[in-house]
Amino acid sequence: MSQVLDERDVEILFAIAEGKTLSTEEIHEETEIPKSTVHYRLQSLKEEGIITNDLYELDLGKVGLGITVISEIWAEFGEGYHERIGRKLAEIEGANQVYFTMGETDFVVIARLTSREMVERLVEDYESIEEVHRTSSKFVITTLKSDTGIGTLRDYSRESLLAEHGLDGDEAER
Repeated sequence: MSQVLDERDVEILFAIAEGKTLSTEEIHEETEIPKSTVHYRLQSLKEEGIITNDLYELDLGKVGLGITVISEIWAEFGEGYHERIGRKLAEIEGANQVYFTMGETDFVVIARLTSREMVERLVEDYESIEEVHRTSSKFVITTLKSDTGIGTLRDYSRESLLAEHGLDGDEAER
């Protein structure tokens, strides 16, 4: 594994996750890392593809995407089928996350939708894929936790992320 992040990078990422901001000033205030260093590090994190855009998390319910459906998909096995069928599933409107999985289920799709009619169209779109044999979809009644943006970092300790990059936590103090 190539070491891309160091302790200052991790501190900056956590400051972004906790403050939901890419403001150099606010990150500096949170981390006490000099503003010029924060600016340089943000640019580097973007260039390395670690920070992929300047978007923040959305309240999907307020946007009108209040229905979450989790679907299991069983498909016809064959060479390259996971890529071929996975692409088809990913192209379906509302399919936000598509996972090729191990075990009995071939794919898991998480979709955020606007209405029951859109749910019906989603299932019809699954079934229109020739290689799909069977589906099982579930409505989410209550979302207890959902985070896929940079806020995901709030679910982990800094130490876990530092350890993943071979860092011991002492570098930021130097």
